[in-house]
Amino acid sequence: MAELIKKIYWLFSVQFGLDARRLGRSIKGIPRYVVGWFQFRRLYKGKMNFQPCLYDWYEEGGATKNEYFLQDLYVARKIHAAKPEKHVDIGSRIDGFVAHVASFREVEVFDIRPVTSEIPDIVFRQANLMDSPAEFSEYCDSLSCLHALEHFGLGRYGDPIDPYGYEAGLRNMVKVLRSGGLFYLSVPIGEQRVEFNAHRVFSPALVVRLATAHGYH
Repeated sequence: MAELIKKIYWLFSVQFGLDARRLGRSIKGIPRYVVGWFQFRRLYKGKMNFQPCLYDWYEEGGATKNEYFLQDLYVARKIHAAKPEKHVDIGSRIDGFVAHVASFREVEVFDIRPVTSEIPDIVFRQANLMDSPAEFSEYCDSLSCLHALEHFGLGRYGDPIDPYGYEAGLRNMVKVLRSGGLFYLSVPIGEQRVEFNAHRVFSPALVVRLATAHGYH
């Protein structure tokens, strides 16, 4: 039941933008905002505009407990220490991991979705890694794919529906990486299943099998 409630909350808050918890906290913050307005108004004679921020009072200073944040920081440090000749990322978050890496070196990003922003030290290439990228064979000596492979073939990001898209994606990533290169991969681990069309969850045995099949161990 708890898991079902979490999924319903995620659906309404993330997909439909209806966050009951945020709404409740914002309403709770109205009295504090009104009191603060009059306190500030008594002390300040300049122009004041109405733009309440009611929810931030209840937030922490940063989302450092998020596993994605910790993962991104950890792998970025690994790449910094390894100092590869060319690092390529497949589908990881631009505003997370890729930004960490771009703070100290150039990184190329392959993603099925377009990226229109020009960001220093980030080279973007739009590509579907479920199709074999022949022009990028043995292209880099360092490759990352952090929490992206589990989405392949589910149509969430405009990719074609393919129940085995993750296998094709991993196979093509191996082709992009030079022999002896480093591959940083992360996926959700647990009971093998598909949460359509959000993501897959991989069993540890499947991850080992896939890695062994492609020569990684």
